[in-house]
Amino acid sequence: MKETEVFEATMMRVEHKYPMTRKQYETFLEKAGKHLLPDFYPEYDLHNIYYDTEDSAMIVHCLKDPHYKEKLRLRTYGEPNAHTPCYLEIKRKCGPTGVKRRISLSENDARECVEHGAVIREDSQIAREISYLISRNRLKEKLFIAYHRVAFSGKEEKDLRITFDTDIRFRLDDLSLHETGGETYITEKDDVLMEIKVSGRYPLWLTEILSEMKLYRRSFSKYGVIYTALTKQAMDHERTTDAAAVHQPIVNTGKGNRLCSHQYSLLHS
Repeated sequence: MKETEVFEATMMRVEHKYPMTRKQYETFLEKAGKHLLPDFYPEYDLHNIYYDTEDSAMIVHCLKDPHYKEKLRLRTYGEPNAHTPCYLEIKRKCGPTGVKRRISLSENDARECVEHGAVIREDSQIAREISYLISRNRLKEKLFIAYHRVAFSGKEEKDLRITFDTDIRFRLDDLSLHETGGETYITEKDDVLMEIKVSGRYPLWLTEILSEMKLYRRSFSKYGVIYTALTKQAMDHERTTDAAAVHQPIVNTGKGNRLCSHQYSLLHS
């Protein structure tokens, strides 16, 4: 693989997620609006490819809620073209603190690195960490996840960032960073996932709003929720002997499909 100009970045912060309805989202912004500013990029879609072992050992480990866990993903902001930067990113969590270490490179070079173990650049520490993670676990592409995000930063607290994700969807086949229209949604139109990211403590105004609105943080991994739901559906399917009682397919094709959700309230359970 030819040498690629590599941008390296490390981000360390505490990240907490709060499921809410769209009405709660609107109310939260009414109360918090005077303390927030639209982020530098205020609204966009995120496209991701997550990597894992053949038997999904990395996400299985994460779902056990260990003190230390890590994931590898390839990410782009919006529908990519030939000039869109892509980010190959290790996301680690040690206790409540999350660390993201990533490099920017082309989609083809990133996939060459993961699928064939190509070295990006010998003098890049983050690239060496990614190469080691790939070789140690023999990673492969597992799924595509996309969602829409609205982002704010603190007006006074420069380390504070609050994002709101909606329309979370995924695809298991034809894996690339491009949307095909065959994605399956895991959220309803009324679902919003708020994430608070901060390097220190919450400001007082934020804790007061969360308390007043009775918003409580909870563990929520998009990849983890999808893996858990698909695994349960597969197990239910295997246990079902009456063909008429078999659940809907795990993944349907066609825009607007939703994961079988009568057993799952993915954001609010």
